[in-house]
Amino acid sequence: MLNRRHLRIKVLQALYAYFQGDEESIKKTENELMNAVDRIYDLYLYMLLSFGELKEISLHRIEESKKKIRPTEEDLNPNRKFVDSLVIQTLQDSYSLREASEDRSANWIGDENHEMFRKIFIQMKEGETYFAHMNNEDTNFEADKNFMIDLFKTEIANSPLLYNFFEEKSIHWLDDIDLACQMTIKSIKAMEEGQKFVVMPLYKDKEDEQEFLRGLLRKTISMDSENLLLIDELTDNWELERIAKMDILLLKMAITELQVFNNIPKKVTLNEYIEISKFYSTPKSHGFINGILDKAVDRLVKDGKISKLGRGLMD
Repeated sequence: MLNRRHLRIKVLQALYAYFQGDEESIKKTENELMNAVDRIYDLYLYMLLSFGELKEISLHRIEESKKKIRPTEEDLNPNRKFVDSLVIQTLQDSYSLREASEDRSANWIGDENHEMFRKIFIQMKEGETYFAHMNNEDTNFEADKNFMIDLFKTEIANSPLLYNFFEEKSIHWLDDIDLACQMTIKSIKAMEEGQKFVVMPLYKDKEDEQEFLRGLLRKTISMDSENLLLIDELTDNWELERIAKMDILLLKMAITELQVFNNIPKKVTLNEYIEISKFYSTPKSHGFINGILDKAVDRLVKDGKISKLGRGLMD
């Protein structure tokens, strides 16, 4: 499920588009943000459904091999360890997964998708992970789960073919793949033999997390002028035009969060935006942002603009 860092990144992307765009519609930006976050769930569902697609490709190849004019012994009596996987069957039997997929129109229907999985299966079959599993004596449910997790990591999650598919679906999905993969692996690890599979929720607390998303977006926009003035004062040796736009945006978000969300520890806010800057801005940005935020905290505390509720939240 979503964590706060990922929520901050989605807000960062929405704000970047808002400030770079010509149309300044906060409501439209908010709707696009909520839709972008919501679509992460589609990515998770696609990942789960990929196991069944690979199984169907394998079954088709088994049946076609039996139809050969001169089938070999292996053609007539194939190794069915993969297609008989209880993990995959549990996913295919899951009402929860089927209902969520149908509700969100997440599926792999179509000749192009079938051809993509055919290619993925060929690569998978030639891999060490698949070969080792198909030729060992482990047949218990735990061994099957471990195999599916390893297979997912080596052949599915890192497939360039899937990456291309997801990139065409959404330009932001490549940023969301790691989270969707984590959700997929966590879901498989939680499976128990003989128990129905239930997809995990996107949010830990939907109402609270959506309120955080909307609040951070709207408040960062409404406080833009005063945040920019503060940043300008704290960077007296720099001209704003020389500072990376992403650095300024991260600073605006952090300064807003420090003042608006009084239940989030000060240290958490600082660490989060410093870490995000390491991936979304310049190599030296995290040091720059760290220094400016330290100054910002001192100024805001002095001006009485930071009020944290609860022990330790000011640390």
